[in-house]
Amino acid sequence: MTEAYDPSLNAIMSERRRLINLAYRLLGSLAEAEDVVQETYTRWYAMSPPQREAIDSPGAWLTTVASRICLTLLTSARARRETYVGEWIPEPLPEPTEWIGERPDSTTADPADRVTLDESINMAFLVVLESMTPAERVAFILHDVFRYSFAEVAEIVGRTPAACRQLASSGRRRIREAQAPATSAARQAEIVRGFKLAWEAKDIDALIGLLAPDATTTGDGGGRAPTVAHPIAGAERIVRSLVLLGHRFHDLTVLERTVNGRPGLIAQRDGVTVSVVAFEIAGDRIRHIWAIRNPDKLQPWNQNSDQKSASKLTEPVTPT
Repeated sequence: MTEAYDPSLNAIMSERRRLINLAYRLLGSLAEAEDVVQETYTRWYAMSPPQREAIDSPGAWLTTVASRICLTLLTSARARRETYVGEWIPEPLPEPTEWIGERPDSTTADPADRVTLDESINMAFLVVLESMTPAERVAFILHDVFRYSFAEVAEIVGRTPAACRQLASSGRRRIREAQAPATSAARQAEIVRGFKLAWEAKDIDALIGLLAPDATTTGDGGGRAPTVAHPIAGAERIVRSLVLLGHRFHDLTVLERTVNGRPGLIAQRDGVTVSVVAFEIAGDRIRHIWAIRNPDKLQPWNQNSDQKSASKLTEPVTPT
């Protein structure tokens, strides 16, 4: 006998893209975000039909469960990353950039407390999120990015609305303190292109001129790909390292690509992406370079199935 069609199935599954958007921003990992969403749906379907029917807002229930799973993972991630080989950088996402609709009641939020979705996906933003406590990160992302009220955030994280307001405020302060002066996307693309050409030409003076004097570069190989062991600070030291890398990786093809919504570079060997480079630009200088070489984090750049998963972050979604 064929199982009766559940008319609520489409509504439930339509929440998937929004949940992945949320979980990625909370965890900085698309793979972990996928796992969180899978576990969330497993818990939904583990309930009996009467239990599911008693839930007034399935979307809100799914968001609450996914956020709580992320909060638990964030707490354990700190311990896991202490044993990670080398520096840990959030997983880079390929183009196109990802967008998501606002909550219907978001017009009531204080504009000063808002973060646009394109801002919340760039690498510099994600790196600052890593410095937050798990509770700060969840409260800040839910309120400032996804427009949940502090009453809703409080129910999700198990704290008072006042405490959640303080957590979000603390997270917001971290973001503002680390925020670089705005540079247009076109100008960023020019600077990244100039960096690529100077590196390929081994033009040391041009490279130094494109870097802020106190610029830093960080590599993430995860113990699975060679990269700098520790962050390098200072334009001249970075350029010396780049020149050495140029000799070591002479067989790579460097391409301009969008990385987490901003101009970036990728390096390929025989058509396979082996490195993704994200930049933070302040004014006309590069302030930070992140080079991700861990192949586990580059799967969305190399596998069609994973690219489809990443595209779930690109489609417009209207949260419940």
